[in-house]
Amino acid sequence: MRAIPSDIKDKTFDVIIIGAGINGAGIARDAAMRGLKVLLLDKGDIASGTSSWSTRLIHGGLRYLEHGEIGLVRESLRERERLLHIAPHLVKPLPLLIPIYKQNRRGPFTIRAGMILYDLLSFDKSLSLHRMLSREEAVRLAPGLNREGLRGAALYRDAQVEYAERLVLENVLSAIEHGAQALTYARVDRFIVDDDSLRGIEFTDLIAKRVHTARAQIVVNASGPWVDDLLGRMKRYTPRLIGGTKGSHIIVEKFSGAPSNALYTEAAEDGRPFFIIPWNNLYLIGTTDIAYNDELDCIEASAHEIAYLLRETNRVIPSAALDRASILYTYSGIRPLPFVSDHDPPASITRRHFIHDHAPALKGFISIIGGKLTTYRNLSEQAVNLIFNKLKRRATKCRTAEEKLPGAKTENFAAFSEQFKVENNLHEPAASRLLRIYGTRAREVINLAYKDRELLSPFSRLTGAIGAEILFSFESELAVTLTDCLMRRTLVGLDAAAGLDAVEAAARIARKYLGWDETRAAHEASEYRNYIRRFQPLELRESY
Repeated sequence: MRAIPSDIKDKTFDVIIIGAGINGAGIARDAAMRGLKVLLLDKGDIASGTSSWSTRLIHGGLRYLEHGEIGLVRESLRERERLLHIAPHLVKPLPLLIPIYKQNRRGPFTIRAGMILYDLLSFDKSLSLHRMLSREEAVRLAPGLNREGLRGAALYRDAQVEYAERLVLENVLSAIEHGAQALTYARVDRFIVDDDSLRGIEFTDLIAKRVHTARAQIVVNASGPWVDDLLGRMKRYTPRLIGGTKGSHIIVEKFSGAPSNALYTEAAEDGRPFFIIPWNNLYLIGTTDIAYNDELDCIEASAHEIAYLLRETNRVIPSAALDRASILYTYSGIRPLPFVSDHDPPASITRRHFIHDHAPALKGFISIIGGKLTTYRNLSEQAVNLIFNKLKRRATKCRTAEEKLPGAKTENFAAFSEQFKVENNLHEPAASRLLRIYGTRAREVINLAYKDRELLSPFSRLTGAIGAEILFSFESELAVTLTDCLMRRTLVGLDAAAGLDAVEAAARIARKYLGWDETRAAHEASEYRNYIRRFQPLELRESY
């Protein structure tokens, strides 16, 4: 049961981290592993912001090469390799095909040069080198490709984090294992400032509707797109730090001509690269890149963005014939990029991260600007090194590049997976799903199910998720609401029906096994439906 510790006001933490997205979670994990006293807070759930709404790639940033960001590409490629090691259940190799057309801004020479440099910068990688393909080879690999003007293609490998939500969650769980405290639905309302030093925060427990204070020597603002919003509560001038851009995606079923490998192609309309990716037994198409200065808490894909993605997909794969009715749901997020000016085109803004120390104007305060799923671990290491420096303490060695995340704690994950399937006599799809989501912790889910065989039964027809996963999310994974459970624990909310096929069954299980009364079960189901409307799911559109 979630509860704010009654003595929290009497403690002094080494560091308070505001924001439980990938950056905040990574910093919390690294700091706790190095022995610091850590408090992590978020006004919503873990990974309920930008971290859940990316293109779900762990990539080296191939397109950053044309902007001359060699250092960022090298950092990304190095970190990709580390994530393949510490989270093999979540981060998997992904082949990508780049078709090359006569009308493209980037011709065969440019693409080949980029591929060669990409391979050179990833000299320590475990993934195979790129291949340049002829027109005929490209068509054999992706028969649905538009053949008009097709000159050839490049085939290379990056990586995919199918469930980015779980990557964030496992960093938080690891932080807690190492002594950190993590509080969700805890909204920071005020900063406690003494002269020119930040001493702590005042926050509201949005569940119990109570106000608390917490003190620390260092406070880290890792709230992503909300960085400036949080700074606005300082009651003193702070420069604008975030120049966010909006990225939207559409999710569709497998369609005519759908590629077996991910496509990384150039949009005819604006020359911007976009992806068509096999994902979660569906296809993910995106993304857009639009300057954004509006409301941050309920982002929706616009009609213009949806039309753009449909139009460009149908151009590259003419047999797709996708239209608005083909879209199962959409999702959108805001990239917390550094603010440069209101006039810079989004594509030109650097994807590098920055750690902004507010001293000397305000000591003990750091803000995180930018950052990507791929490079979060290195950003976290840099941030924790700075925290030690500000604490005037010698930094202990960072171990996050070697120590595996909770769901990967085994010498050989492939061997563990085979043993898990044999031991539990589960159908292949059910066993594979549990392993893809929970990794080695799938054994804990199954052990919970064996206490009551009813919990082995699926509550979601489309995904096969079992009842034990609901209990596990609330008892072992910090879920507070049914939305937390479906969207960011069991991932049922990402199925073809956006979880609407399973919400009533999930509420019934929570009522039976978690002690919810009828009123709460109905309220939680209703709140889930309200939450999911922003994604414009087909099932709700058809009921309008």
